Amino acid sequence: MSELAAGGNLTVPDGPLEVRVPGAFDISALVTDDGGKVAGDEDVVFSNQPAAPGARLRGDTLTLDPAGLRPGATRVTVAVTAADPGTPLAALPSPALRVSGPGGARVARFTPPDAGAETVLLLAEFYRRGDRWKLRALGQGYADGLAGLARDFGVDVSDDAEPAAGAPPPAPAGPAPTVTATVTATATVVDADPDGFLALVNSARAAAGSPPVTPDARLASAARAHVEAMAGADALAVESRDGVSVHQRVVAAGYAYLTVGEHLVLGPRTAAEFVGSCRQSEGALRTLSEPAFTHAGWARAIGPSGGTYWTVLWAVPLTPDGLDRASAEVVALTNRERSAAGLRPLAPDPRLTAAARAHSTAMAERDFYSHTGPGGDGPRDRAAAAGAAHRAVGENIACGQRTASAVVEGWMNSPGHRANILSGDFTHIGAGLAGGGRAATYWTQLFGG
Repeated sequence: MSELAAGGNLTVPDGPLEVRVPGAFDISALVTDDGGKVAGDEDVVFSNQPAAPGARLRGDTLTLDPAGLRPGATRVTVAVTAADPGTPLAALPSPALRVSGPGGARVARFTPPDAGAETVLLLAEFYRRGDRWKLRALGQGYADGLAGLARDFGVDVSDDAEPAAGAPPPAPAGPAPTVTATVTATATVVDADPDGFLALVNSARAAAGSPPVTPDARLASAARAHVEAMAGADALAVESRDGVSVHQRVVAAGYAYLTVGEHLVLGPRTAAEFVGSCRQSEGALRTLSEPAFTHAGWARAIGPSGGTYWTVLWAVPLTPDGLDRASAEVVALTNRERSAAGLRPLAPDPRLTAAARAHSTAMAERDFYSHTGPGGDGPRDRAAAAGAAHRAVGENIACGQRTASAVVEGWMNSPGHRANILSGDFTHIGAGLAGGGRAATYWTQLFGG
């Protein structure tokens, strides 16, 4: 089973999938095409309309059969609200998404960061790529509740009673809610810093005790390309209609990064409003204030419906020293966990490190996420090719996490990955990281013994 972070993605097995979110949450699903807009009210699955072609909701579980979706459907977005109407998500534990495949085989797990002012949270989306379906972890929230959700998906819910913030659309007493789709038009790009964006951001960072960031033209170019794509489609998205993710745009613009962060936002009209919206969300403020970030690039655009879209990118450039430090931190945190379990530390092995880095780079550059490379090579093959002839070989991979502490924590929360970290069969370790690809960051631990 894969442990995903926000932005992480993987290919799901063919056949029906079970999507479960236990706890005090209501699940909704929105069926769309590549444009990200619903075609009608039958594309919205929630407690009072629990079934659509290829999707059925029962309790805390959504059963999804991609082959049974309506013609033209290429995406299914899963959202949650508090089961008790009016309860902010911040008052509840983070919703934990669990995805199982045919026969109950566990496929993936995703737990987003704790919510702030959000009342609706997009947890994940299933989307078609060629003849396969993939899962992407989202973790995108709306402080303005159903209004924000409706705006992004082209849903116009009309009813006599105003729904409680964060609650699923109520069952109508008369005709079904009206659902309309927004027609895509050309976006209008706006000068991103007429009102002192950089000064406001660095003031907020200073208040948090973080050093200032400096503007980078490559990040600005990537931000501009992505915000134009989002505004043109009138939909927030990590990956635009052309299949290019915001992280791939950063690399294509010539910025090789050690780690990257982003804000993809719809609503704020000015730089002051953007920074103000970040202050209302713990996760958004954490990204804006992250001390490690050294560069930033930003752009905004007006969509055809008049909404203001933002893409703000934050990054740390890739350097040999930075890569070495990140790898060493993964090893140190791994050995801390082994020490706590009474196990001997693993010795760094430069050959395993080289193989781990090569696999992370391959996943980022060749757009896959698997222990098996496109050529059929596995962990043992990669270790042997690097000259590390160990009797026992194991591997952990992850994607999307932005820091060494986050990735090790994720592995320790996953039984299979934890077993590798705490295995008495292993004596050596190598750790690798690569930035790029759809998931932003790809991590590999390679063990030998």
